[in-house]
Amino acid sequence: MTKNKTEQSRAQRTKAVALLVVTATLWSTSGLLIKLIDWNPLAITGVRSFFAAILMWGYTKKPKLNRSGWQWAAALAYAGTVITFVIANKMTTSANAILLQYTAPIYVVLFARLFLGERTSGVDWVTIVVVLAGMGLFFKEELTPGAFWGNVVAVVSGVFFALTAVLLRKQRDGIPVESVLLGNLITAVVAIPYVVNDPLPNFMALLILALMGFFQIGLSYILFTIALQKVSALEGVLVPLLEPLLNPVWVLIFTGETPGVWALVGGAIVLCAVTFRSLILTAREVKDRKPGGEAADLAERC
Repeated sequence: MTKNKTEQSRAQRTKAVALLVVTATLWSTSGLLIKLIDWNPLAITGVRSFFAAILMWGYTKKPKLNRSGWQWAAALAYAGTVITFVIANKMTTSANAILLQYTAPIYVVLFARLFLGERTSGVDWVTIVVVLAGMGLFFKEELTPGAFWGNVVAVVSGVFFALTAVLLRKQRDGIPVESVLLGNLITAVVAIPYVVNDPLPNFMALLILALMGFFQIGLSYILFTIALQKVSALEGVLVPLLEPLLNPVWVLIFTGETPGVWALVGGAIVLCAVTFRSLILTAREVKDRKPGGEAADLAERC
């Protein structure tokens, strides 16, 4: 591989990681905004997905929603992710729901090997363990026992999220955003009974839902699907772990509520682990893409 191609590949991966960071930032606003809306959670999810679908339809211009079984599988996994996460938030605490959903990297390792042939390195496993430990500390002061079935649903949401990332990555040579568009349409249809049976919220709440649909879900998943074409499925769920860490930032800015010591420690651990892994992989990529390096093997492993 020529030097120019090496630099181009490195630049593309850096851009993809940056898009994942922006994605995580957009996702992180959901907790604060949802609290401003007094409505059924599934109705909120459905209306938000409806507006997201409008943006994605405009982005894809002429989407084809019957490309392959992989497209439908990714769409169903996405719909399962957002629906089960909302249900989990109703059945257990938000902290439990978020922490258990973000066990997704463990399942990504299994699904990525099965569907993509992407192997996992020792660095990946260490990062997963450290990240999960950091997440545990981050939510240490908020985790609660009980709510067994809510916790189970949160774990299922994590499995769906892992499947979503892997199946979108599976379509990296296609148009994966169409799967998310289809998933949002499915979610909107599922939510119809909850929308029509409950009184509509006020105009400001509907405006917030529209903004959430266009930006917090629509734009974020467009960026997410673009990024997944240049990074591994595992990295596609590790970098967005910044999302729950950013939630307290918005709460601090808009409500003045400060996070606890354990939350700060746990957040620092997660940030360091994800950053350290990215730096290691970048260094290995530079080294192994030199003449005589095992570039193909590295690309497969990472």
